[in-house]
Amino acid sequence: MFKKILIANRGEIACRVIRTAKRMGIATVAVHSDADRDAVHVRMADEAVAIGPAPSAQSYLSIDAILSAIAATGADAVHPGYGFLSENAAFARALDAAGVAFVGPPAAAIDAMGDKITSKKLAAEAGVSTVPGHMGLIETAEEAVSIADQIGYPVMIKASAGGGGKGMRIAWNAEEARQGFASSRSEARGAFGDERIFIEKFVEQPRHIEIQVLGDRHGTIIHLGERECSIQRRNQKVLEEAPSPFLDDETRAAMGAQAVALAAAVGYHSAGTVEFIVDGARNFYFLEMNTRLQVEHPVTELVTGLDLVEEMIRIAAGEPLRHGQSDITAEGWAMEARIYAEDPYRNFLPSIGRLTRYRPPREGVTGGVTVRNDTGVTEGSEISMYYDPMIAKLCTHAATRAAAIDGLAEALDGFELEGIGHNLPFLSAVTRRERFRTGALTTGFIAEEFPEGFTGVEPTQAEARRLAAIAGLVRSRETARAARITGTIAHHAATAETDLVVTFGDWRFHLSIGETIRFEEGPDIAIASDWQPGDTLSTFVVDGVEMRVKTSLEGGAIRLRWRGVDIRAHARRPRVAELAKLMPHKPAPDTSRLLLCPMPGVVTAIAVREGDAVEAGQVLATVEAMKMENVLRAERRAVVKRIAAEPGASLAVDELILEFEA
Repeated sequence: MFKKILIANRGEIACRVIRTAKRMGIATVAVHSDADRDAVHVRMADEAVAIGPAPSAQSYLSIDAILSAIAATGADAVHPGYGFLSENAAFARALDAAGVAFVGPPAAAIDAMGDKITSKKLAAEAGVSTVPGHMGLIETAEEAVSIADQIGYPVMIKASAGGGGKGMRIAWNAEEARQGFASSRSEARGAFGDERIFIEKFVEQPRHIEIQVLGDRHGTIIHLGERECSIQRRNQKVLEEAPSPFLDDETRAAMGAQAVALAAAVGYHSAGTVEFIVDGARNFYFLEMNTRLQVEHPVTELVTGLDLVEEMIRIAAGEPLRHGQSDITAEGWAMEARIYAEDPYRNFLPSIGRLTRYRPPREGVTGGVTVRNDTGVTEGSEISMYYDPMIAKLCTHAATRAAAIDGLAEALDGFELEGIGHNLPFLSAVTRRERFRTGALTTGFIAEEFPEGFTGVEPTQAEARRLAAIAGLVRSRETARAARITGTIAHHAATAETDLVVTFGDWRFHLSIGETIRFEEGPDIAIASDWQPGDTLSTFVVDGVEMRVKTSLEGGAIRLRWRGVDIRAHARRPRVAELAKLMPHKPAPDTSRLLLCPMPGVVTAIAVREGDAVEAGQVLATVEAMKMENVLRAERRAVVKRIAAEPGASLAVDELILEFEA
């Protein structure tokens, strides 16, 4: 067995590998860029080595820097995690030449499966079902349109070296094929240094289901069942689960057999994932093989009881698999929610900054539900523009799918995260959707369920009444505390505020605070809670319903967050509430003549010049943030008056890019 493993990665996956290595008694080495010098994975490891500046091309993607760190620490093995160099065959070969074990597959398998065109040809030769398409390289946009016309729309335009949703576009017509080819090629060039593009038929009503495989160096290959990863946004997975609620035993067995056959065809060993697209009739087609550990591997671990990182390490050390295919069974159901530093209220734009509060829910088993949180941050950590925006992976496991979903919803309620924009409310909103709860999933779920984007969750009438009761209780205890601190005058005010009008959104409730919450309209509500002024997360039992609610006082408002609902309630004495109706509303500033940077990022291109007349939909600029390229377009016909930013400029949110004439 290895004595020391270097983890050539960062964040939550580096922490994940370190935990398993420590349990196995193996020393660990962390590497870090200048931006990550104080990161959690650096503190967890036995040793740490600085490998360069913040940009990943100069640090985590530098093979020479990693090799120098290996030489300096005497590590005898390297785990690449996922992303960065995990699927880089040249890196695997460099380690082999240096006499250092690569905790991953052979370089030849990485080569074969890393090229999407080659991999589809090999899959077809191995008897794996593949999507119809054009597997040759495409050189121009017009050639792309011609091929797409022949295949028939819709088509998927993909980067040959792509992954993680980058370099991928769906085209429904010739113009979208033309634009999609240019965007995919540009994004692929920036993300992978490889601009090769191919086109295949886009399967409608698709589900994304993948098979986890595991093979040793002695020719034994097994599969560990499937994961459903259909909840995606911009081809980036958001929620995953194991098993799939859609597959039957026959389809599951067939997909597993084909995944194993493909792995065998390329001489695969280590953990890997064969991804399929599945239509409504359970026809399945090969998408790609990821020759690394997947982000969503915890759900497979939770249902099988295996530690995939440990299995990878043992395989790399030459040990045979400890399990046969007949030993693998899936127990219960597991869910994973990816928590991202992105603002769902601003079209999921990336968010950066310091985590002023980071309190994940308690891990462990409670009431038959297991909660697991894989993370690489802590309170005070800085979320950088240089790396992937994922903060944590919150997972639950229970006996049934319904129980796992309920457990996930409760865990999301109990996750405190402040200082940056994040997608916790959106994840909670997904768990509420009937279509999600029944398992009626496709990769278009988010676009179809949230066609206008995410604007928050509106509470039902019953939920609004409970939230009003909570707001009333919070205000009552807050004023009671003020009475204890400041004496008689405040005491009289506190007494008066047992009669309150609670308003938020379009809701208005007149209620009285006593042993129960008495509503002017509707039945009384019993409420109990341990909430005290200053608490940011508390349990409220309202009308018999237990609710974990985040609370904060913001000016004169009480902010309550629960299950994706985010309200700022005002609990006022009746006279004050009447006067509040008369207060004027301050209009928002007019920014219609400005193109503002929607996220922190680097301007990679300005597509217009001062004096240009632009049409609605025309490309104005491109901003790269957290490894994704974002194209900014004109919303209406206008004339460019002034350009305030140049390519290469680093901009903050709402910083000016250009201005239009009035």
